[in-house]
Amino acid sequence: MRIFVTGATGFVGAAVVSDLQAHGHSVLGLARSDRSAAQLKTAGAEVLRGDLAMPDRLVAGARAADAILHAGFLHDFPRFAEACEIDRRAIEALGTAVAGTGKPLVVTAGLAFLDTAGAVAVETDRAFPPSAAYPRATEAAADALRAQGVPVTLLRLPPSVHGRGDHGFVPMLIDIARRTGRAAYIGEGANLWPAVAVQDAARLYRLAVEQGPSAEICHAVGEAGVPFRQIAEAIAIGLGVPSMSLSEEEARAHFGWFFPFATLDQTASGERTRARLGWQPGGPDLLTDLRSAGYFEVPVV
Repeated sequence: MRIFVTGATGFVGAAVVSDLQAHGHSVLGLARSDRSAAQLKTAGAEVLRGDLAMPDRLVAGARAADAILHAGFLHDFPRFAEACEIDRRAIEALGTAVAGTGKPLVVTAGLAFLDTAGAVAVETDRAFPPSAAYPRATEAAADALRAQGVPVTLLRLPPSVHGRGDHGFVPMLIDIARRTGRAAYIGEGANLWPAVAVQDAARLYRLAVEQGPSAEICHAVGEAGVPFRQIAEAIAIGLGVPSMSLSEEEARAHFGWFFPFATLDQTASGERTRARLGWQPGGPDLLTDLRSAGYFEVPVV
């Protein structure tokens, strides 16, 4: 298949592109800069210039492909509400382009902040409706398309998708620890983060798109829940700084805008996803990657 991929040069997207190509698919990647375009060309992919805020380019990419993987998101947390609105409109545009065509559309969502009915987040749990507190509208946008008869596969990623080149939540924690001189957790640090190795997530994207049009929800869960204290302790060792417990008040000052994510306490299951798609994550686990995947190398500016 010729697959249109948004976010094709990001940490997850680049792994997705590599996995698709390794299994015989061709890739048309969205590139918003010369640097991204060059990266895609080097990887052997076709390039479509544009960005997530340009619905006409998204429609063009979707119409030129056999399937669509929406892996892009603007990770600009000071402008999070704006990024969420851009994501909603992008999904709307992609859905409009594939309506009635039978083309698979896989959209990336998050495992964090689900309205879980039980102790473990499962594929049938729904996301909370978008709000001022958490405006991400990915799942609401997918639901709107499904109501119009457009099957959208949701692929939920956990708080940590890890591996060499990661620039997600764990590197943000490392940056906070580097700036403050301490790797902190809250209370006993027993709150849990689900996690998955990036190559396992990439393989799940491919399996999801290869199944064809579907309104299923996939969980990219390699580890059901890693204790936050263990993450902080691994960061402390990696940076050579102390690890310590903070009160909630101290943690708010320490983590700043990141505080809600530092308090996230969730376990998640991907058993239904594994059974349905034959997906078996192979790791490594998060703590192993923290020791061996270059997380503490200082970037060359």
